[in-house]
Amino acid sequence: MATHHENENHANDDHDGPESSGFEAAASALADARQQVLEVPAEVVVVNHAFGLYELAALHLTADTPDLRSAALAIDALGCLVEGLAERLGEAHAELTEALGTIRMAFVQVKGTLSK
Repeated sequence: MATHHENENHANDDHDGPESSGFEAAASALADARQQVLEVPAEVVVVNHAFGLYELAALHLTADTPDLRSAALAIDALGCLVEGLAERLGEAHAELTEALGTIRMAFVQVKGTLSK
């Protein structure tokens, strides 16, 4: 009969195989990615997310069947960032302000086209 200690040893044997090295590699890659993100100024990360929201809105507006609800959510989120953070976005603030105006106009145009 195996003792509790022997069962623990056998359970640990499962972690010495290829899955273990795959897990360790994934954990190491995640740690590296976290460190890289920490090295980038938060302003840059936030600006990248803002441009991602712009692109998300544009995708929903230009789909074969535009999704106005999803586009509006992305546009409103972009507006919260651009108008709420303003100059804290650094040099990208002016470009994001222009992009916000452009995507808002595109929304109105697509909505008008769909309501005809």
